[in-house]
Amino acid sequence: MFSTPSKVSALIRPLNTLRLARNQSTLVLVEHNNEKLNPVTLNAITAARALGGEVNCLVAGTSCSAVAKEVSSVAGISKVLVADDAAFEGFMPEKLTPLLLASQDQFKFTHIIAGASAFSRGLLPRVAAQLDVSPISDIIGIKDSETFVRTIYAGNAIMTLKSMDPVKIVTVRTTAFEAATVGNGAGAVEAAPAAAGDATAVSSFVGQELSKSDRPDLGSAKVVISGGRGMKTGDNFSMLYDLADKLGAAVGASRAAVDAGMVPNDMQIGQTGKIVAPDLYVAVGISGAIQHLAGMKDSKVIVAVNKDAEAPIFQVSDYGLVADLFKAVPEITEKI
Repeated sequence: MFSTPSKVSALIRPLNTLRLARNQSTLVLVEHNNEKLNPVTLNAITAARALGGEVNCLVAGTSCSAVAKEVSSVAGISKVLVADDAAFEGFMPEKLTPLLLASQDQFKFTHIIAGASAFSRGLLPRVAAQLDVSPISDIIGIKDSETFVRTIYAGNAIMTLKSMDPVKIVTVRTTAFEAATVGNGAGAVEAAPAAAGDATAVSSFVGQELSKSDRPDLGSAKVVISGGRGMKTGDNFSMLYDLADKLGAAVGASRAAVDAGMVPNDMQIGQTGKIVAPDLYVAVGISGAIQHLAGMKDSKVIVAVNKDAEAPIFQVSDYGLVADLFKAVPEITEKI
């Protein structure tokens, strides 16, 4: 007795899914400073493992063997591709794109993934354009190998999308995925494929001046203290620095404070700034605009200090103090 077409399709579909899972492989783009791994990569590796199939990593830089060794020890990594060359100084997208394309051409990855950061935002859209696929940015969840979840409208709506592109170019919101464990893996380390031809010399790396601070990095700090428009001047941020030093915290700011020139823009938290999810987030003089909430609402505990009892920040905070920040913050600092 012959099966109907619908029954045949029902039998074939699981076999196709099984074949896809078996042939699936993901390349994780490793972000680093040639000395140590950027924690965002560990979150991206967790997302890559959720996709299923083989997980590989690409480390490109100058004198970056220590980073490759560190990555190879991450649990669940099958292979680490290393491209160690002076041409990759400064991690210029123009130089790295041909390398990624050569790796994709040789290994035919089904997914290329990285943590959402300034580095990946500059590189992966360029790679996606060369591969003629649509990049999928800042995902917060994975349904299956083709279906992803991301926020839209400043976090007010959640969209589930399905991509039918042959290779998925994905960036991951790091606060949505746990960091992978370092030290339990034994991935193989080998040289990455050579880039096809020289990158077009439309730009070159001249140098960089990095700000140095004894405080934790804003993106990975367990405690973050942020100031908003209510701080009034940049000099008043000194009281937040004093409190941060006692708590071992990083200091951030709202867009309003940055736009007013109180602090530099690398301190901005929000939709157009950095997205953080610390164990403790203290919002001082911040009203709670949607754009700011999009960057910190995943924090474990949120504390708000504001003299306006109707401020929207109190709707998302776990603890709120309606008080004059210029009196409250020094008192809190003194009592810690």
